[in-house]
Amino acid sequence: MTSYLPSPTQGVLWIGPLPLRAYALCILVGIFVAVWIAGRRLIPRGGTPDDVYTVAWWAVPFGIVGGRVYHLITSPQAYFGEGGHPLNAFAIWHGGLGIWGAVALGALGGWIGSRKAGISFLDFADAAVPGVLVAQAIGRWGNWFNNELYGGRTDLPWKLQIHEWDESRGHAVVQNGHAVVLGYYQPTFLYEAIWCLLIAAVILVLDRRLLLGRGRVLGLYVMLYPVGRIVFELMRTDPANHILGLRVNVWVCILVFLGGLALFLWTGRNHPDGVREGLAERHEDAGATDDERSDDTATAESVSTDETDTSTL
Repeated sequence: MTSYLPSPTQGVLWIGPLPLRAYALCILVGIFVAVWIAGRRLIPRGGTPDDVYTVAWWAVPFGIVGGRVYHLITSPQAYFGEGGHPLNAFAIWHGGLGIWGAVALGALGGWIGSRKAGISFLDFADAAVPGVLVAQAIGRWGNWFNNELYGGRTDLPWKLQIHEWDESRGHAVVQNGHAVVLGYYQPTFLYEAIWCLLIAAVILVLDRRLLLGRGRVLGLYVMLYPVGRIVFELMRTDPANHILGLRVNVWVCILVFLGGLALFLWTGRNHPDGVREGLAERHEDAGATDDERSDDTATAESVSTDETDTSTL
């Protein structure tokens, strides 16, 4: 029997009149995990878990709105084109959150929240990046539930079974009592999920061993994620707008990579590795004694050890 990866035939669980949508649930779980990881990693940078909640209060809604706006700008036809349904622009539970819009507007929200919390935005971003990557990986499983984001047809042993999908009802089209199978395709959603987890693990290991300088973790994320995303975009076969023969997201990835490279180099010159600047600044602001500094350093090292455990996620 030919091996393949199955896809769900149901993306919505009805609890009475209320729909529980798997895509939305994956997004919510990802947000929870990202906030939890950020809280653990912010302490050795001079912050507190409460600071994370303050920043998340701004970053999360900004990120969701940004992700949706980016999707609407880059793929407007289904909503505002011929035969489109403008009101569906608000139906984010059906899918359609562009990562670059989420990152850009989420970063703006994070910057606002960081100012309100009285912490460095770069410290928060560095603490949040591994959790964001894990959240992206979890979110891709929402695409799996929706039978979307796959590549071309393939006969590989790990090919993905895809069903004809009724988006309005959130389940596969059924004929003669069986879900209609469209075919077997490259599981690009899975490739991206694995890539995100791999980047998170690499960043955690490097940060643990080198104590990457302020902003360097963010630079690595902005630089590394687009590399894999370009590959996955070129594999995908779903409809997309093109510029000069390439999908819009490919061009965006190239620009983001260059921006991440510039950020990584700039932070390397201005924020050397081996120093937790946020922790040092907290000592200065509080006028801490040498004994207090010793105690805080020991706490930071303990938390840093704990945060390394998240690399197994």
